[in-house]
Amino acid sequence: MNTAEILLLALVLDAALGEPDWLWSRLPHPAVLMGKSVSWLEARLNTGADTPPETRLGTDWAKRAKGVAAITLLVCLGLGVGWLLSLFGPLVELLVAAILIAQRSLVEHLRAVADGLSQSLVQGRQAVAMIVSRDTDTMTGPQVARSAIESGSENMSDGVIAPAFWFLLAGLPGLIAYKMINTGDSMIGYRTPRYQDFGWATARLDDLVNLIPARLTGVMIALAGGVLRAWPAIARDAAKHRSPNAGWPEAAMARALGLSLAGPRSYDGEMRDFAWVNAPGTKSITGPAILRCCDILWMSWAIGVGLLVAFAVIF
Repeated sequence: MNTAEILLLALVLDAALGEPDWLWSRLPHPAVLMGKSVSWLEARLNTGADTPPETRLGTDWAKRAKGVAAITLLVCLGLGVGWLLSLFGPLVELLVAAILIAQRSLVEHLRAVADGLSQSLVQGRQAVAMIVSRDTDTMTGPQVARSAIESGSENMSDGVIAPAFWFLLAGLPGLIAYKMINTGDSMIGYRTPRYQDFGWATARLDDLVNLIPARLTGVMIALAGGVLRAWPAIARDAAKHRSPNAGWPEAAMARALGLSLAGPRSYDGEMRDFAWVNAPGTKSITGPAILRCCDILWMSWAIGVGLLVAFAVIF
């Protein structure tokens, strides 16, 4: 089997089985092992006082250098593990790729938020707290639904399209190296006193490796939602987003559902005034909108599978 055929089967296998509890309740998930690798390096390299950025005289170049070393080691580890596993043949590549692509689990998490909201606001908050890092304790129902849709849109890129893109481009080593970078960004790529400098290289590399996948995801969501003709408006909205990549799938999803996404939200008790994406859209978002988002994510997945089949046939 060639790389495209292996990837196609991995996408179908993930869609069919997801992440079975009977397996991952007994074995550590690869994502957990990646997170432990990041934590191990961070604990040993990110040393010294955590001076608030606003009180510094300048960039802490020593911390930046250590951060560069950390992400370099993580990428090398990912490439090495991917190369080693690929020696065992296509079946192992297929299984590992299916494990590291997260379409079904993504949609299941979103549906859990919709189900929670249908029962009570408290249950909706508890469900969305599993997939977002922002404060959830005082969220309203529309804020819960909005957070879930934003997370689903962004993670369609980070958890499905980008891993598939890097597998197609560089095989299993490319996929695992990408997951190392993305895991690192989710743990240390923050502008906080502890990670402002140490996580700088990881955050910038994550921006780079997601540059094409995020825009590709935006196109696929726009196609699935029937709003590709609004691409110029989607591009303008994406430019308003705090992230250079997450804005593309979120802006496409906002147009597809007729909603306003992003906007102000609270992190660690501090309200941050982020710009709205598709500001004219409705802000009174409910659980059914999450379910419509799930449908669009599956249609986007189907478009990706169709493109992959075409790629395999042509090349």
